[in-house]
Amino acid sequence: MKLSEMRELLTARGIQLTKSLGQNFLHDANQLRRIVKAAELSKADKVLEIGPGLGPLTGFLLQNAGEVLAIEKDARLVEFLRERFNVGQASSLSLSRNEKLETGRMPVLRLFHADALEFLKREPRDWSDWKLVANLPYSVASPILVELAQSPQRPRRMVATLQLEVARRLMAKSDDEDYGILTLLIQLDYEAREWFKIPASCFFPEPDVDSTCVVLERRAPPFLPEIHHKTFVKIVKRAFSQRRKMMLKLLREDWPAEKLEQAFKELKLPPQERAEKLNLEQFVKLTEKLQ
Repeated sequence: MKLSEMRELLTARGIQLTKSLGQNFLHDANQLRRIVKAAELSKADKVLEIGPGLGPLTGFLLQNAGEVLAIEKDARLVEFLRERFNVGQASSLSLSRNEKLETGRMPVLRLFHADALEFLKREPRDWSDWKLVANLPYSVASPILVELAQSPQRPRRMVATLQLEVARRLMAKSDDEDYGILTLLIQLDYEAREWFKIPASCFFPEPDVDSTCVVLERRAPPFLPEIHHKTFVKIVKRAFSQRRKMMLKLLREDWPAEKLEQAFKELKLPPQERAEKLNLEQFVKLTEKLQ
């Protein structure tokens, strides 16, 4: 979908984009192909797309995957997507003839009108065989990624367009300025494989922030068994609740002082250390000690 087509379509339907919904639509075909290539899709893949907008990425996904589940919050855009891809009201879906695969098999599009974050919390699913490929609404990108990453059946790959600030936090290392809770909650189960910037001119309207596409691959094997995840999250959130305070003192709100001091001693962690100094592996080992 070219920029001129996007403008004409929005004007014809009287749709004014809402900044609060993070509606900055990626229209550049080269960048869309780049995102799809990074997802490494096959006809056997199932893809979760959040915030399809006018469907430029959706069309490419349907050409390369076997099934796409798209969640769109804006009812006006849901109506357009149903018309464009010939999707029925029941969200179970046959696609238009234009989307027919070369093999003769029809790809499947499941379109849901919902708030994506609420949908993920309300309807937990097994996403373990799925890939997230999405230009995420910037206002909710972080909580959506965390929700998926913390799911016991998390996607095997997540390819997401984010604002550069969030991407830096996802890829940060200990003692970096951007290192924190989001870093650890994602990196526990995912490894950043690649990333690339997307110019603001590739979006309509152009965002006020820099944009980046990040490829996150699920770790195999995982760093921690699923039964330890809640403890890890509890430690990380408490440790970063007051960044300038010593981590040991903060953790005393949840664990006995003697147990903490013994764990720090065994891991050779200075008692005055702050959370930002500990790397992922040290947080994992601390979790194992306190679990």
